[in-house]
Amino acid sequence: MLEISTRKIARVILLTREYGPDSIHLSDYISGFNDDEKASLVALMWIGRDSFSAEELEYAKQEAKREATAPTENYLSGIPGLAEHLESGLDALGIDVTDVEDNL
Repeated sequence: MLEISTRKIARVILLTREYGPDSIHLSDYISGFNDDEKASLVALMWIGRDSFSAEELEYAKQEAKREATAPTENYLSGIPGLAEHLESGLDALGIDVTDVEDNL
């Protein structure tokens, strides 16, 4: 189970699309997440880019925590296609954020 709300994920996707993955807006937003939320976001991105399968979510979250040697916002700012990876990860997990995105 993801330990981050779909609303926060949708906002990350929208900020990435609007300002780019290396924007201060996105960095400031992600820096406010707790460690579990950050690990879930990274794991979701990894699932979306096929580094892990949806069935490996819990393991991916553990790995994200273990490998967190730099601030998450810095790590994610260097990921081309971040929004697309997050959306693919949500799809792989069967999570639809269309309604949430529409309300942002």
